[in-house]
Amino acid sequence: MVHVSGPDGPRLDGLRLELRRLGRVVVAFSGGADSSLLAWVAQDTLGAGATLAATAVSPSLAPEEQHDCATLAAEWSLRWRAVVTDEMADPAYVANDGQRCAHCKSALMAALTPLAQAERATVVLGVNVDDLGDHRPGQAAAAAAGAVFPLVEAGFTKGDVRSASRLLGLRTWDKPAAACLASRVPYGTPVTVGVLAEVAAAESALRRLGFGQLRVRHYGDLARVELALDDLAQALRRRTEVVAAVQAAGYRYVTLDLEGFRSGNLNGAL
Repeated sequence: MVHVSGPDGPRLDGLRLELRRLGRVVVAFSGGADSSLLAWVAQDTLGAGATLAATAVSPSLAPEEQHDCATLAAEWSLRWRAVVTDEMADPAYVANDGQRCAHCKSALMAALTPLAQAERATVVLGVNVDDLGDHRPGQAAAAAAGAVFPLVEAGFTKGDVRSASRLLGLRTWDKPAAACLASRVPYGTPVTVGVLAEVAAAESALRRLGFGQLRVRHYGDLARVELALDDLAQALRRRTEVVAAVQAAGYRYVTLDLEGFRSGNLNGAL
C-alpha cells in the first residue's frame, strides 16, 4: 500500500475507507484521470481478486482511448475486461435529446451489472465532486441502477484527483479530459456511427499534429475545433495542416473556436 502525506493524504484515506466498505468493486474504467485513480487505488486497497476494471466499448469510445485502457491495465496489472455496450441500438440515444447521457449510462449499467453480480461486487464510477454541478443525467441513471461514486464520497474534486494521481506516480494525472464522442454532437442532431467516426478521425488527426486538449464539435459538414487557449496561436500558424487534417476526416468547412476548449459547452443549449 502507498501512504501519501500532505493535503491529499486524508482524501486518499477516505477513498480507501469507502472502498473497504464496499469490499468488492467493478470499476467503470474509461482510462481518464478519475477512473484511473479509482481503479488503481481500488486494486491497491482491495487486491486484484476484489477489483475488476471494465471498459465500455462502443462507437462513442475513441479508438485511442480503448487502446490506452488496455495499456494502463497491463502497466498496472489490473484485472481488466472490455465490455461491448449497445446504446446505439436505443432510438432514444440516437435521437440525442437532453437525456442522451442517461440512456448511455443505462446501457453501461446493463452491461456491467451482470459482471458485478458474478463478482459479488458493486459497480463504481469515477465521478468527482466537480461533476455534480453540470448537466449530468447519466449520473442519476447510474445511481438508480445501483452504481456508487467513491470519489464523491471521499470529497475529491478534479484538482484533488490530479494532485493525488501525481503523488501516486500515475501517468494519468495530467491526461486531458476525454468525454465520449457523442458529446461533440449538438443536442437534436442524431448520433450515428458515421458521425462518431468523423469526429474520431478528426480528433485523432489533430492529436497527431501535437494538440492535446481538444474537441471537434460536429455541425453537419462543418467542424468547430476547440483547442486549449495556449494552442490557438499554434493552430493559426499551422492553419493549412489543421484544415487538411480535419477535412480528411470528412468535413468541408473547418472553424476554430476563439473561446477555446470548454468541457460540456453544448449543454448551454439546454
